[in-house]
Amino acid sequence: MSSATVVQQHSVPQPAQHGKPGGMIRHFNVVTAVILGLVLATIFGFLANRLVPSGATGATFAPVLPDVGFLAILIGWVLGFMIGIGAFIGPFRWLMGRDLTHADAEYLAGKDMGVGRYFRYTTDHKVVGIQYLVGFMVIIGLGGLLAMLIRTELGVTWAGVFSPDSYNTLIGTHGIAMIIAMIIAISGPVGNFIVPIMIGARDMAFPRLNALSFWLLAAAVPCLVASMFAGGIRDGWSVYQPLASQSPPGMIGYQITIIVFAISTGIASVNLMTTILRMRAKGMTWARTPVLVYGIFGAALMGLYAFPFYQYSQILALSDRIFGTSFFNPVEGGSVWLYENLFWLLGHPEVYVILLPSIAVCLELIPVFMRKPLFAMGFAIAGVVGVVIMSGLVWAHHMYMTGWAPFANYPFMLSTEMISIPVGFLVLVAIGTLWRGTAWTRLPLMAVYAVIFNKMIGGVTGIYLSDVPADQFFHGSMFVVAHFHYMLMGAGLFGAMAGIAFYFPKMTGHILDERMGSIGLWTAFAGFQLTFGSMFVAGLQGQPRRVLQFDNLFNISNWLSTIGAYTIGIGMLIFLAAIIFSWRNGKVASGNPWASKSLEWQTPTPVPLENFTVLPVVTERPYDYGVPDPYATAQKTSSDKAGVQ
Repeated sequence: MSSATVVQQHSVPQPAQHGKPGGMIRHFNVVTAVILGLVLATIFGFLANRLVPSGATGATFAPVLPDVGFLAILIGWVLGFMIGIGAFIGPFRWLMGRDLTHADAEYLAGKDMGVGRYFRYTTDHKVVGIQYLVGFMVIIGLGGLLAMLIRTELGVTWAGVFSPDSYNTLIGTHGIAMIIAMIIAISGPVGNFIVPIMIGARDMAFPRLNALSFWLLAAAVPCLVASMFAGGIRDGWSVYQPLASQSPPGMIGYQITIIVFAISTGIASVNLMTTILRMRAKGMTWARTPVLVYGIFGAALMGLYAFPFYQYSQILALSDRIFGTSFFNPVEGGSVWLYENLFWLLGHPEVYVILLPSIAVCLELIPVFMRKPLFAMGFAIAGVVGVVIMSGLVWAHHMYMTGWAPFANYPFMLSTEMISIPVGFLVLVAIGTLWRGTAWTRLPLMAVYAVIFNKMIGGVTGIYLSDVPADQFFHGSMFVVAHFHYMLMGAGLFGAMAGIAFYFPKMTGHILDERMGSIGLWTAFAGFQLTFGSMFVAGLQGQPRRVLQFDNLFNISNWLSTIGAYTIGIGMLIFLAAIIFSWRNGKVASGNPWASKSLEWQTPTPVPLENFTVLPVVTERPYDYGVPDPYATAQKTSSDKAGVQ
């Protein structure tokens, strides 16, 4: 795809080297982060309990347990963890007037450090990509475990496995854990590891911020887990105010998780966007930029403008609870609708933050396995742009039943239906590329088939829910649960499986076991259809969501959904086993096992520290499969003429 141009190297003046490369960062790793996090959490909690009387709070709704103490513990944990991992070494060195030398930068990037670089504040984008991959698997494992517990309760009428409060905690924690997992599913591992190489860059624009984004996520997740041991999240993942103000201190764990995660997402979004805008290889015009880059850029842009709304909602809710303000308490002049608008201003763009990278991955790998150009790439780009623009204009369809601005229902119904047009562009481009092609049927392509199937079901049922009269009937039912699982998990999760299977050789140096991976994929797919297909039936019968106990009318649907959920769990465990086994003992991958044309496959495996010895120059479009090489054609013509003479 590219030709190399020699770039003259100029010596860059270096600051004085103080001590060994890396300096203080040599003494920090995940162990010191956990230890210092626990120490500061203990100190902050002790001071809060000493300085603030037990139960004292300015909030209108008195909590069951001391809010201030739990808040102090979580702040101490996050601050201590980030200090212990070495996140503040850079600013500290700057204040001391000691800029990083080239040797320092190489140490931070993990040069010659072996496996230990994955447990440190490492700036190499490839290390951060692997860290995100492992983090994704851990978080989705947590969410999946909670889902199994939920379905265990719902599998038998009046089972009474959990108390109502415990069940509600499972629902809320499962919801937000899965949302976080799916947001990072592709943008984290693939966006960090693959995109810089795909655009011909040596690293991300801001390497230290790249590491910061991951370790903020790592600090936030324990806050969510801790919330389960402090009363839990009992109001669903949306935690509507002011009802949530009456919850136990576990709600503070949720709020700190969202605040820290939003900072992580903002940093990652700025980094990805800057890298894509400013660091594409010479010759990589927008017309020659792969569609995956467009998808990652669009998701980052949506996250950058939408996540602050979510963050603000939780900051204001925390203020109401701790300081007695009244942003959301209508008794004291606050507005419930203010919270709902702030929440859903993220809540629907977030769907496309998950969906867009998934579809972009599918569009990226279909041409490779069909050995033909991407059908109507211009329509794919238009679809990405349309989704980004329209995603911010549909949030109020979640509020049809609230009574807020009823005159706005039908304009938002129209905008919600209109967003199916750019999404439809993306699906049609995928189908058009598959049409009448000769498929090289491998695991990544099979996952693409699963994504397309699930996306079509999720999209069609979403059109029903976008209509005000239909939504009034389906609102709050299991039909809604089935729909958004087809969108977020059916398309997002299986898209992540496609991306992991496709890029696994480049990321790990080994081929993902096809047999074991395929068994896991199709087992999870079959379980998915059984689980959420049955939920559609239960919703049409009238079963409400988030209900612990239900009528015998819904027995069969719930039995089938529970069987399907356990089947999904088995399939995902098999797929995880394929990843672990292949990572350790899989067949060693060549540099380009798929014979792909894009830049990331033109580098050796494992990828060198700086990706490219000489920066590439792009001279072709990214999907010219089956298009004759003009140079090769000219050579053949010359040879033929010489033979004739």
